[in-house]
Amino acid sequence: MMYRLLADAAMVAHFAFLLYLALGGFVAWRWRRTLWAHVAVVAWGVSSVVTGVECPLTHVEDWARRSAGQQGLPAGGFIDHYIEGVVYPEEYTNLARLGVAVLILFSYAGYVLRRQ
Repeated sequence: MMYRLLADAAMVAHFAFLLYLALGGFVAWRWRRTLWAHVAVVAWGVSSVVTGVECPLTHVEDWARRSAGQQGLPAGGFIDHYIEGVVYPEEYTNLARLGVAVLILFSYAGYVLRRQ
């Protein structure tokens, strides 16, 4: 039971991380100090896409699911299991990434304009 709860908590944390990745720049419009946390999240996201390094939350969820006797995450990891092919078709991955990048850049531009 504890392993399943840990796996579910890792999944929820992963979704929250991705939500903050996409929208955290807008949070900084209200709370300026959060900008540096968002920059770190964006840096991790970019490095993960460029190098293919998996998020530690993926490993935690996979391990906890297997320890609970459930099927672990597929080889593609969290994104392939929960996002690609579920939220958007797999062939639109690069378009989705571009959309998130544009959203982040827009939020940063708005941050700068609001601070002037």
